[in-house]
Parts: sequence; C-alpha cells; structure tokens
Amino acid sequence: MTVTQALGDAGRQGLDRLDAQLLLLEALGRKPNDRAWLIAHDSDGLPADAGDRFMRLCARRAAGEPLAYLRGRQAFYGLELQVDSRVLIPRPDTETLVDWVLAVLKDTGTPRVLDLGTGSGAIALAIKYERPDARVSAVDASPAALEVAASNAQRLGLDVAFSAGSWLDGVSGHYDLIASNPPYIAQGDTHLPTLSHEPAQALVSGADGLDDIRQIIASAASRLLPGGWLLLEHGWDQAGAVRALLATAGFSEVGSRNDVAGIARCSGGKVPALG
Repeated sequence: MTVTQALGDAGRQGLDRLDAQLLLLEALGRKPNDRAWLIAHDSDGLPADAGDRFMRLCARRAAGEPLAYLRGRQAFYGLELQVDSRVLIPRPDTETLVDWVLAVLKDTGTPRVLDLGTGSGAIALAIKYERPDARVSAVDASPAALEVAASNAQRLGLDVAFSAGSWLDGVSGHYDLIASNPPYIAQGDTHLPTLSHEPAQALVSGADGLDDIRQIIASAASRLLPGGWLLLEHGWDQAGAVRALLATAGFSEVGSRNDVAGIARCSGGKVPALG
C-alpha cells in the first residue's frame, strides 16, 4: 500500500483529508507538520506495521473517536498536552479564558492562582508557562484526570500544585484569581451524542447547564483576596445568565470576553477591594 492508496482508503471510510494525513503521520512516527513529506512521498510504499496501525486508527476515527485521543496529544496555548479519555480535550475557546487571566494579572507580582476542574491541566499549565512567578494550584474531583494533569506538568517542567476535590470544597488559603472551565452543557442537549467519547462529568451540569457554575460563584468570594477575580468559561448562550449570577453574588466589574468567533465565551467579576 502506498501513501496515496492509504489516504484514498481513509477517504472512502468517510475521513476528511486532514484527519487522514495526521493519522498517517502518527502511524509512521512522523511529526504532524510533516504533511509536505506525504505529498513528496505519495508513491512510497508503507511499512506493513505502519499500514496496519493506520487502518486501525482510521476505523476508530470513523467510529467517532476524537483525533486528539487517537494521537494522544493536543496543542493548547503553545503547549503540547497529553490527553486521553480520562480528560476533556482542550479547545481553542478556552484560550480566551487564559488570555483574560493573563491580562488581569499583568500588574500583580507573584500572583496566587487557582484552577478549578483542571482536567488535563491546560489552564493551570498555560498560566504557569506564561507567568513563571505565579503560584498556581489546581483542583479536580477526578483522580484519573489529576494523573493526566500531573504527568503533563512533569513532562513540561511546570510547577503546579494539584489536589483532589470538588470545586472549592477543602480548598484553603486565598487567591488573587480563580479560573475555571466547568461543565456547562445542559442535560439532553442535542450536541451531547457527538461528545460521547469524552467524560460526561466534565461536560454536563444540570437541566440548564449552570449547576456547577452556580456552586462555584456561591463559594468563590470566600477564597478570593480583596480585589481578586473569578473568571469562568461557559456556553455560547450563557453569558447573560452567568453575569447575573455574579452580580447577585456581590461581584463588581462584571463582564464577558468574546472568543475569536466573536461569541461571549467567558464571564467574570471582581471581589470589591477593602475600603
């Protein structure tokens, strides 16, 4: 089987060309930016083991398994994170949250930051990578997710303190900023079947998708320093509801941030400063 024949077979299984190319590079042990190599070697025969591995990967992709799980990694904020079915796949939308965190902390020396529901560690590790002086902690209720996050931190050489817990239960100390990308999809949402390979506990949050956000907002102020910020990612149509919850809880300077598509993807507010 040649490179061209392999990609053709993948296309007949319903895979788009980019996915097929990335999976073939994975099977060949080549880097994902080597797509030009595939073009230059389109008539080359594949080693038998690489061809077999490629076809197995294609079958799993055709069955709906996410590309990031098949490759075992996902790029996020300039970092390459290891991911698998124990954690939600980091999305570009969440980089909007990291951008906002870094902007808020721009003039804060040695900030204390807490990431709730860290999953793969994406938010916490991106903050630590961009702000080496920050003291970053991260919490997750899933021991399996914490294993993934800790492995990513070790591999990247980033010092983040991970601990097990449900949101702020058991968290001590006070922080300049708390960030979270919590579950925010409503039960019965029509998009859930397309996310069936990812952990449901990281996706679904009650009838309107806001149960976990309500819980975080209700308890966050007690763990924020005066003038500290709570920043949350949420669904594309939830910004107004989240801003209302923040205002009712006493947060000031409540607002939202848009993602690259112009959708209000994150909302947050500030604990009033003393005096």
